Amino acid sequence: MITTYSNILQVIAAIGLLNVWIFRFNKPTSYRGGSAKNLKEEFKEYGLAVWCCYMVGVLKVTSAILFIVGIWFTPVVLPSAVLVSFLMGVAVIMHLNIRDPLTKAMPAITLLLITSTITTLQML
Repeated sequence: MITTYSNILQVIAAIGLLNVWIFRFNKPTSYRGGSAKNLKEEFKEYGLAVWCCYMVGVLKVTSAILFIVGIWFTPVVLPSAVLVSFLMGVAVIMHLNIRDPLTKAMPAITLLLITSTITTLQML
C-alpha cells in the first residue's frame, strides 16, 4: 500500500517537473517569480546566473525521469525526492526573498510537500 502511494506521488511529481521544465520553460505563467515571462527571466529575478537555471533544470528533469524509473527500480527514488525537496525549499525561499505573493510560491510549496511525503514513504 505504501509503495502504491509513493508511486502515485512519484508520477504526479514527475509530470509537474517535466511540465514546467520542458513544456512551459519559455512560457509565462502566473507563478513566475517577480515579473518574469519565462524560467531564465525568473532566475534573473532571483539574482541567479543563467547557468544556474540550466543546472537546476538538469537536476529536476533527471529527478523526474528517476521518479518514473523508480516505479520499477526503487533505490533511485529516495535521493531524487530528497534533492527535489531541497530545490523546492530553495524555490520557496527565493519567492519570499523577492517578496512575491505567497500564491506565486504555491507550486513550489505543493511539490515540496509531495516530495517530502515521498521521502517519508521511502524511509518507512
